[in-house]
Amino acid sequence: MRRTRSLRTPLLAGDGPLARIPPVLVFLLVIAVFVTGVLVRGVLGAGLLALLAAGVGVLLATTWPVLAPVQRFGRVLVLGVLVAVAISVL
Repeated sequence: MRRTRSLRTPLLAGDGPLARIPPVLVFLLVIAVFVTGVLVRGVLGAGLLALLAAGVGVLLATTWPVLAPVQRFGRVLVLGVLVAVAISVL
């Protein structure tokens, strides 16, 4: 039987400054930046969404070795959709 990892266990070991930020706060910040980018539209909105996409790309590259193939596919798909939305608001 396959053992599942606890959702509270960090993907990467460490106790850096980002490890102390509450996940709910990060989630709300990402939602706020996304909604702002979509509502503002134009170059500024696309820039906000591109900044978000860059952050997702960095997180994806950092966690790539510890992700299962299906998790990699899902995260690359989310990144692609985010880039498509950024292009569409131009």
